[in-house]
Amino acid sequence: MSAPPASTPRKRHALELFAGLPRHYDRAGAALSFGQDPRWRAALVAAVPAGPSDRVLDVATGTGMVAAALVRRTGCRVVALDQSPDMLAGLRARLADDPLLAERIEPVTGQAEALPFADAAFGALTFTYLLRYVDDPAATLRELARVVKPGGPIAMVEFGMPPRPLLRAAWRIWTRIGLPGCGRLLSRDWQEVGSFLGPSIEGFYERVPLPRLAALWEEAGIGDVRVRRMSFGAGVVMAGTRR
Repeated sequence: MSAPPASTPRKRHALELFAGLPRHYDRAGAALSFGQDPRWRAALVAAVPAGPSDRVLDVATGTGMVAAALVRRTGCRVVALDQSPDMLAGLRARLADDPLLAERIEPVTGQAEALPFADAAFGALTFTYLLRYVDDPAATLRELARVVKPGGPIAMVEFGMPPRPLLRAAWRIWTRIGLPGCGRLLSRDWQEVGSFLGPSIEGFYERVPLPRLAALWEEAGIGDVRVRRMSFGAGVVMAGTRR
């Protein structure tokens, strides 16, 4: 187990950004992505061949959408980790409404950069929209791989950028103008998220282009890395196997 990382501006901003979102997070995320976010999450879950006897770690679980889908699809047990107490409160509300999920999902407060678990503690691991919010993606991937048993699947979903010029131009218009404007109709918190997402996504891929990101997975000890672009490239699902 690693020592918790010191608070950094990136991490503090992530906590502040998500503090006001849990109440309508699931529906707002689906609406603002034109229904694509649920498709991407479903593809993530489908990439994890878990079973009822498996214990899965879901990192950056948020309100537990992926954790709940994993339980319903595979019958596994899930440790659902997030650094945001506000998002975990949304997960706990979900569990209070569903006895099956409450019996199978354990919420845990923690940080992806310093997971509070022993080596090889889990049979599989998922993470969602995480790497843009950490200071060192390579080190974080190594830490995620550390807690997975050899041969265990690891999978993530992240926003992407359409590779074709015309689609990318449309994506930029939506993320710079449409997304903040529509977010404003929901709340000031969603307007802030809408203004943040486009530059955050583009800045991440300037620092870590998709081929380099796949290479970082390999360097972290994750083999057989597969990259699936969805929705013309606006969503990315990556999966691999712990070596």
